[in-house]
Amino acid sequence: MKKVDFENGKVWKNILQTAFPMLIAQVTSLLYNIVDRIYIGRIPDVGTEALGAIGITFPIIILITGFTNMFGMGGSPLFSIELGRGNKVKATAIINTVFRLELMAALIITVFGEIFASQLLLAFGSTQAELVYSMPYLQIYLIGTVFTMLGTGLNPFINAQGYSTIGMLTVIAGAAANIALDPLFMFGFGMGIAGAAIATVISQVISFLLVIGFLKSSKNEFRIKSSRMIEPGEKNKLPSFLPQAGNIIGLGLTPFTMQATNSLVSICCNNVLMSTGGFTYVSVMTVISSVRQILDTPAMAITEGASPVISYNYGARKYKNVLSAIMIMGSIAIAYTLLMWFLIEQFPGFFIGIFTSDNTLMNATLNPIHLYFFAFVFQALQYTGQAVFKALGEKKFAIFFSIFRKVILVVPLTFMLPYLFGMGTDGVFIAEPISNLIGGTASFVTMLIVIVPRLKRGMKEKQN
Repeated sequence: MKKVDFENGKVWKNILQTAFPMLIAQVTSLLYNIVDRIYIGRIPDVGTEALGAIGITFPIIILITGFTNMFGMGGSPLFSIELGRGNKVKATAIINTVFRLELMAALIITVFGEIFASQLLLAFGSTQAELVYSMPYLQIYLIGTVFTMLGTGLNPFINAQGYSTIGMLTVIAGAAANIALDPLFMFGFGMGIAGAAIATVISQVISFLLVIGFLKSSKNEFRIKSSRMIEPGEKNKLPSFLPQAGNIIGLGLTPFTMQATNSLVSICCNNVLMSTGGFTYVSVMTVISSVRQILDTPAMAITEGASPVISYNYGARKYKNVLSAIMIMGSIAIAYTLLMWFLIEQFPGFFIGIFTSDNTLMNATLNPIHLYFFAFVFQALQYTGQAVFKALGEKKFAIFFSIFRKVILVVPLTFMLPYLFGMGTDGVFIAEPISNLIGGTASFVTMLIVIVPRLKRGMKEKQN
């Protein structure tokens, strides 16, 4: 597989070479859960109810993703910066530390989740009746947590080395397996929702084995080691695991906060919708959230694809390239989100129909989906600002704007608009575009004010 040349390649070409395989990988990664929902929504007689019940598990699955990203996305920018500086020893320490953090967190989450699964689901809005659908799915899904976290968390280190095509293939293989196994276990073996979870776990194992296979191969210069990492000359000091873990978690709090706040928003939305509209509207939100995941994925691939390019060039003090990467990333993200907003407005039935064939649910979703995606273009501004802050190690800004948009804006609005302003279920769906407008603009403008002048100063210093 051809390696992306971060050192000498053109910025726009490097971004596309990294982003395109990442896009394919992330789209196929969606299929782990999206395909489950597509099939679950079509289970005879109980599809709509089962789909809503699976939606109750989202906060837990989102939190697992959050911990995965805390270490994987927290470590990969630091890894890329050290590659740009030519410091392979420290880069090796970072990837090994991420491996240990992912493994420890996965084991803790699995044990805790299996013990308290029913209590968590009830706290997140499920009723006793829905537990018959959500409990089997969650308990089986949790078995694959170790494979999910290690496979997904270590994949960015494949991309950061320039092997984005290999990173893509590790995800595609698992997703393809999930597509094939879902109908087999769900309908062929008559296992229903439990079958969907089993297919997902098997798929996660496949992706994990391929990621580990690459990291153990000769292509990877930064081997995963079973022993603790000690920096040269530091045998009498603390293992390098500790300081590296602190740096990784510090930067990784940004993607973790994004996922944790998404989980919080999901819990709040499900509870308010259950109160104001009943279980049907929990299913509506499940459909809309699924559509949102599909539409978000290319925007995330663009920003995540640009991230190693930004980090590497920043570490190499090529500030002009960093500015170019930011401009290219932002322009593509804005153009894409504008196009998707137009398509949602014109063809909402197409997107809804991916997840349900129930006419009642489809009709109930038509107005909410227009409300929810009204200011979708401002999501591009949020992603661009967040990606730049994270790629340059500006964890304080990145964390703040994650909390600002979700916790400070969305959560209060989710309660205020339905109850104080009497908007009912519409208020829940309108909270999202309001937060996109305010939060996205604030994140992007702050990035322009703080980061761009710094890069221009660096360019002048290099010239002098």
